[in-house]
This record gives sequence, C-alpha cells and structure tokens, in this order.
Amino acid sequence: MSAQPTLELNPEITNAFPVPPPAKPAKKKLVRRVGKDYSQRVRQIFQAFFVLLNVWIGVEFYQFVRHYETAGQAPWVARPDGVEGWLPIAAMMNLKAFILTRQVPEIHPAGMFLLIAFLAISIIFRKAFCGWLCPIGTISEYIWKAGRKFLGTNFRIWKWLDIPLRGLKYLLLGFFLYAVLSMSVTDISAFLSSPYGVIADVKMMNFFRFLGGTGFAVITIFVALSFLYQNFWCRYLCPYGALMGFASLLSPLRITRNEQTCIDCAKCANACPSSLPVDKLVQIRSAECIACMECVAVCPAEGALQMATVTKKPVPVWAMAAGVAIIFFGIVGYAKLSGHWTTEVPRGVYMRLVPNADQATHPMPGRPQ
Repeated sequence: MSAQPTLELNPEITNAFPVPPPAKPAKKKLVRRVGKDYSQRVRQIFQAFFVLLNVWIGVEFYQFVRHYETAGQAPWVARPDGVEGWLPIAAMMNLKAFILTRQVPEIHPAGMFLLIAFLAISIIFRKAFCGWLCPIGTISEYIWKAGRKFLGTNFRIWKWLDIPLRGLKYLLLGFFLYAVLSMSVTDISAFLSSPYGVIADVKMMNFFRFLGGTGFAVITIFVALSFLYQNFWCRYLCPYGALMGFASLLSPLRITRNEQTCIDCAKCANACPSSLPVDKLVQIRSAECIACMECVAVCPAEGALQMATVTKKPVPVWAMAAGVAIIFFGIVGYAKLSGHWTTEVPRGVYMRLVPNADQATHPMPGRPQ
C-alpha cells in the first residue's frame, strides 16, 4: 500500500485564521451585604476592657510593691493575682506539675488558670486570645494602624524572608518548652518556692520600671518596626502567640470563603494583618490567623466570607464574643471560688524579699535553695 499523502497548509492561509485567545472569565456580579458588620466594634470593646484591666492590675501591683519597698510607709494594697498572667513560664511550669500530680500549685496558681483559659479559647475560637484579649497585641495593632494612617501604607517583608522570620517565635517557644519539660516536679517546686520564684512578678515589673539603655533601645526598635510592619512582634517573635497558634489548629472554627458569591476583589487579603491569602483559599486553617475578622468586616459581598464551623455553619460575632467571655470568666471564677486563685505568701516574706528583689538570683534546677 502506498503511503497516504499529507496535507500541508500554506502559512499564509494559516495566519489568515488565527486561533482566538481564551475568553476571560465573566466578571462576577456583586450582591452587596445587607446590614452592618459589628465584628470590629465588638472586638475593640474586648480589647479596651482587657487593656484597662491590665492597667488596673499594674497600678494595684505597683502600690502593693511600694508598700514593702517603703517598709510599710506607703498604704498597703492587696496583691492583684491577675499579674501572674505576665509570668507565662511559671504558668507552664505549674501546668506541667498539675498534670503530673493532680494538685493545684500554691505559688502563682492564677497564672496557670489564665494559661488554661487562653488555651481553651484558642482551641475553640482559634487564636482569639491574640486578636481579642492580649494587651500587647492590641497596642501593636494600634501602632501599625497609626503607621498606615501616617505613611499611607504598611510595608511587607519579602516572602522569602517572611517565612523564616515567622519561624523565630516557634524556635523561642521550643526553647521554653524544652526548659520546662526537662524539669522534674521537684525542680519546679524548688524553683517557684525559691526567693526568685516567689517574687518573679516583682522582678518582672522592676525590669520595666528601671529600664536600662539597652532595654529602652530594644523596645524603641520594636515600636518602630511595628509602626512600619503589621504586628511585627506578634508575627515574628512572640512565643506565647506561637503556643496559642498550635492550640488553634484544633479549633472547629475557621474563616470560610464562598467561591460562588466571592467577587475576587482581594479586599480580605489586603486587610488581613497576618498577610494570609484569604482571597485564594476556601478555608483559613493557618496557625497565623488571629480570628480578628477584619477580612470579614471589609468583604462587600453577601455571604462570601464568614467565620464558620468545619461544616460551614456560620458563627455570628455575638456567639464568638459570648463564648470567649464565658470561657475566660468561667475558668477565673472557678479558680477563685475553689480557693485556688491567690498566692498565699506571708507579708513578712514580702517585707524581706521585695526591697532586695535585685539580689534574688535565678536558681539552678536541682540546686538546694
């Protein structure tokens, strides 16, 4: 059999009938949202309450310390146990000891219960502790928003550098977890009952009261970086936020995008303080999501973006607010009513230790005190 002849087209004829370019997808029709979004107003109320609560705790604790620093000349004020929320390492130590012994610790128990409350909030409502409660997160947010208003924008670190920088907070968390997990219950008890452990809260406050040149320079640098970059400290260096991020991976809630009603305007991604690609994903499962719902607040399309369960059932902002409040006040209330909230230290011990706080050195695990 002879080979079949092949048909060769003249290039001139081919060029006369060019292949049309692929059609652009039709622009989606915007169905505007009905009603106002109150998520940011509700969240800001929570933020303001917890900032004021921490200011009140700070003022009371300062007065408490001054009473002992002045050998009783300044008026006596009861120690606000909520100050232990600023001792996360001691809280992790106590939580480990509690899990192993089933006994509530006597020194700094409030810090442990606050840690439990924040972990529970993160497990159920994602990293809402960072976006709703943390005073450092609130201050950081107002700093970068001031920077955006003053400069017209916030800068973003290159992606190739952003990812490894985000890993720093997890490295810091790993270091602290290793230090705590490597301690025995006996070591933990010896550490917290030592002079250093008993007045760790006083030493923490004194660090900021008598801030040296190096400390002032470091804080100034962090404030300047937060002015330029959104949530610089929280995003790259906060180990406490890293811990809450791991807990939030267990949360049944997540920001959910409806691809049918989404108009691909990318306003959500531009509003996200964690620089997450909200406009590209169906669900945000990242440990970086702080549940601030700013993406939901700026979305113009009805039903396109919302906080929802894994089954895509919407969770209104009032339900999140009520849930966060119930968990926080429920756990704190239980600790107070059960008598496990207050650190019972004789006033004579404070009178001896507080004026000499600088002499209380860091005890080594296993060393007799």
